[in-house]
Amino acid sequence: MSHDPNCLFCKIVAGQIPSRKVYEDDQLLAFHDIHPWAPVHVLIIPKLHIASMAELEDTHAGLMGQMAVLAPRLMRELGVTNGFRTVINTGQDGGQEVYHLHMHVMGGPRPWAKG
Repeated sequence: MSHDPNCLFCKIVAGQIPSRKVYEDDQLLAFHDIHPWAPVHVLIIPKLHIASMAELEDTHAGLMGQMAVLAPRLMRELGVTNGFRTVINTGQDGGQEVYHLHMHVMGGPRPWAKG
């Protein structure tokens, strides 16, 4: 599996940096965001290092599908019942801050801090 030793999220995947995990399998890791915008705010990341959505290839279609299917499951498990938001920031102009593909999944009662 591709890994970038300088990437914050790769370090989380490797267990070098702690996280509040909510899900893990051989392909994906999901954990609570350390700066949440909503009452429930998790990040879903592939364990494979992909810098951004702009670098996806046809071979990543299944991985993206797994991320999309996991999002509603996690929201249900975390008690979000009235809808949620998914966001994938891509590149500098898209607001991406950590260059490892990640999906924000946010829910819970409004108003939210952002978004």
